[in-house]
Amino acid sequence: MPYPHLTQPRHPALSTMKNKSQSVLERFANSSMLQRFHEVCIYSAGLAWRILPNSMQVSALGRRYGGSVHKMVQAFSSRSQYFSTFFMRNRPELELMCRLLDQKDYGASVSMAVLACSKGAEVYSIMWKIGSARPDLKLTVYAVDISEEILEFAQRGIYSLDQPDMSAKPDAFETIQERDVSWNTGRDQNAWIFERMTKAEIDSMFEIDGEEARIKPCLKKGINWIRGDAGDEELVRALGPQDIVIANRFLCHMKPGDARRCIHNAARLVRPGGHLFVSGIDLDVRMRVARELGWQPIKDLMRDVHEGDPSLREGWPLKYWALEPFDSDRPDQEIRYASVFRLGGTHAPLASVSGAGIANSVAVPGLAVQRHSG
Repeated sequence: MPYPHLTQPRHPALSTMKNKSQSVLERFANSSMLQRFHEVCIYSAGLAWRILPNSMQVSALGRRYGGSVHKMVQAFSSRSQYFSTFFMRNRPELELMCRLLDQKDYGASVSMAVLACSKGAEVYSIMWKIGSARPDLKLTVYAVDISEEILEFAQRGIYSLDQPDMSAKPDAFETIQERDVSWNTGRDQNAWIFERMTKAEIDSMFEIDGEEARIKPCLKKGINWIRGDAGDEELVRALGPQDIVIANRFLCHMKPGDARRCIHNAARLVRPGGHLFVSGIDLDVRMRVARELGWQPIKDLMRDVHEGDPSLREGWPLKYWALEPFDSDRPDQEIRYASVFRLGGTHAPLASVSGAGIANSVAVPGLAVQRHSG
């Protein structure tokens, strides 16, 4: 051979160094070291963000930096679902819902699905708001959640008026009823579930009995409580077409692929010409799906709805679930910041939607409906 040195085995020391180097990289990639590295990066970026003066944070350059930090947080944060919620959580959103229903004839029937209904605060807020604005409408609501325990709590409609105790555990309560009411009301709450209500609204929605607030029976009429997965195709067949579908504040807790598949499934529930409410989601995911399926953004109250939930705004850019500030200079602001869309036409088959399966999905044979007689 003209160049025998090229075929000679490497020096044993070089091979050993290479093997050790690969081993270190593999251990780094497959251990908590990588997660720790990400945490350090996020902490450093967050520290830099916090020391920026407010004038810099709201500037174009500051927003760009904040957006980069938020993407990094979204990419590397562990996500999980929470039961935290509020009555009258987003007032502009409820107002927009009433405006859309103003187009309905007097005495018309309206069918609505609320996905991931959690403790029921959103469902009862909707029933009260629509009932106050359009008492003539025949409203049927399907309240869906994957947790049987929290669904039963929501159906009972009894809430504790006590401030939430973040340190409380389920076994800290003396009776089963106290555990059910007090612990479930405060479950995952970092603020009082009634904090966004006025006293007049509380008196209008609830019957007060000591330290408990009970939803008035008239607000329970027409609600069907269903244990099911928002990403399950069977849900579409079980419920049928809906005038309004609400998929708020749970998709942000899913990885993008899961959220995208779930939002496709939610869209299949909407009858042609109906509306989909979808806030509390990664904006890139929502914008991509809206463009793919040709959704029409509702511009009425668009900015007010986007900014209507303080708990989603305050965490940006350091929390994965937080919403970026409204940017009126973006040319795509309508499709990016609209939280409500009018749907029409057909939807892509589920098999054509890319992404992983829905996390934590469960089989729901027949999706048994529990109808409250009111």
